[in-house]
Amino acid sequence: MIVLAHSDSEVVGARIKPKEKFDVLHDARVRSALYQIIVAVAVGWGIWYLVSNTAQNLEVRGMNTGFAFINATAGFDTDFKLIEYTPGKGTYGRIFVVGALNTLLVSFVAIIFSTIFGFIVGVLRLSSNWLVARLSLAYVEIIRNTPLLLQVIFWYTGVFTLLPKVKNSLDLSGGAEVLILNNRGLYGAWPVPGDLFWITLAAFVVAAVGVFFLSRWAHKRQDVEGKQFPIASASLGLFILIPGAVYLLTGSPLGWNIPKLEGFNFVGGFNLPPAFLALLVALVVYHAAHLAEAVRAGILSVNKGQTEAAKAIGLGQNRIMSLVIIPQAMRSIMPPMISLWMNVVKNSTLAVAIGYGDLVALFMQTALNQAGYAVEMVGMTMGFFAFISLSISGLLNVYNKRVQLVER
Repeated sequence: MIVLAHSDSEVVGARIKPKEKFDVLHDARVRSALYQIIVAVAVGWGIWYLVSNTAQNLEVRGMNTGFAFINATAGFDTDFKLIEYTPGKGTYGRIFVVGALNTLLVSFVAIIFSTIFGFIVGVLRLSSNWLVARLSLAYVEIIRNTPLLLQVIFWYTGVFTLLPKVKNSLDLSGGAEVLILNNRGLYGAWPVPGDLFWITLAAFVVAAVGVFFLSRWAHKRQDVEGKQFPIASASLGLFILIPGAVYLLTGSPLGWNIPKLEGFNFVGGFNLPPAFLALLVALVVYHAAHLAEAVRAGILSVNKGQTEAAKAIGLGQNRIMSLVIIPQAMRSIMPPMISLWMNVVKNSTLAVAIGYGDLVALFMQTALNQAGYAVEMVGMTMGFFAFISLSISGLLNVYNKRVQLVER
């Protein structure tokens, strides 16, 4: 039998870990959880108190409460709607959907155009051409320092309501009479798909998938071999050739409902009222000026050595801006752009000043005056805008994390 002996010095020098004792009162994890529970209970009690107190006060004053009004019939109409709605038959819930869709439409279009226009102006602010740079500067400074409400009213009363009357309409299509503009709005041809048009849409989806995989292959090839591939022209070719060929082979299953002048107005096609056009232009012009400054600052934040290195390997100015500068500048541009997109949605509520039927004008103003459910209607409207803003923030933050530098 083998006995392992340890010297006294080894026993004395050994580290003996003391036995940990769990102290409820002094443990950091317990304190953290306890504080969170206390805060959650306090917030919940505060919400319950406000709701119950408000309901009690409304009941004392004989005011209606609850959400039964959603299925009640609404007796008013709007001049612009994306879904079918009939006054006297449609409900207040339907009015909420109509207003929400009108808000989303003008916000979505304004976000797209303000982003494109803002990037263009931001790049022009740094142009070596003195006149272009100064004109861009003047635009940014004037628009940013003018209240948006005044701009909305200016575009409505000073531009779109002063356009020619119906008989003297402006033909924006160069004589084809498929895009008409007058003081009653913008009229245009509306597509009418046939039975086989879904095949063309399916071909478009196939082309989009092909473009996605082509883009991934091109980027991998560039990373490995250093060779560039004309992604833009190839993608455009796929989007045109594949759906175009399918469209022709299926007999061109797409017609057009063209607006025609009948009596005192145009009938057919689509119509965008002056209030929509004025609000859209005001939102685009105003927010593009703010984004232009964010783009300019983002470009200037990129080290000049990046530009010099790109020139050293033979890249042209356009290639340097699109492949080197802008991708790195997006790290600085994305945070203010997230706030700007959310502000576009929130600032669309200024439509109430010119009579555009957005959610605030239809649901929180006209419907509230008729039904009288103030707390519920205001709460639903606030919840809608909060949901849209949080959705935009969440989606863009995903992209923002992808473009940020990863520390090692």
